[in-house]
Amino acid sequence: MSQESTAGQDRTYARGRATKAHLLDVARDHFAEVGYRGSSLRDIAQRADMSHPGLLYHFPTKEALLMAVLERRDQVDGELTPVRGEDGMLAIENLIASAYRNESHRGVVELFAAVSAEATAPDHPAHGFFIDRYRSLVARLTEALEKVAADGALREGVDPASAAVRSVAVMDGLQVQWLLGSTDMSMGDAMRDHFASLIRDM
Repeated sequence: MSQESTAGQDRTYARGRATKAHLLDVARDHFAEVGYRGSSLRDIAQRADMSHPGLLYHFPTKEALLMAVLERRDQVDGELTPVRGEDGMLAIENLIASAYRNESHRGVVELFAAVSAEATAPDHPAHGFFIDRYRSLVARLTEALEKVAADGALREGVDPASAAVRSVAVMDGLQVQWLLGSTDMSMGDAMRDHFASLIRDM
């Protein structure tokens, strides 16, 4: 294959990646504003200044587009602030850091709040995604708190498994209050205060 052909393929690939990234950003905001059920691919394509067939080339169904948006959000979080149980205290710090980062990404928080609420319905395409996501996060956070306990830093009487469930619930509840504007408190500060009630010397 000639160098010109290779360069042309590279440019095509780069354009394709940029187009998909743009579509995911537009779809994220659209899903956040009107929910999954209230969205249509035609509306998203129009909002992205793209033809409907052009959108279908990249994402053949609305379900595929939604799952790509959700998976991209978790991929970014996993790269920037991974919550790995074996990391112990670092996993806790990363969860707090993600709460701070969310304060500058309102669209992402809106998407999560809107779609996770919709996904409680068993027939929602993201139902299984959110079940697996919560189970995985709670399991990893439980492991992290168990490691903190093994290091002697967990406060007396704190059960890691129960604390993990409550911590995830606190984070989600804070996001809703923050979106509604019913609290002026930083989500990151609130999460740090929460974990300080569980862990010594935070």
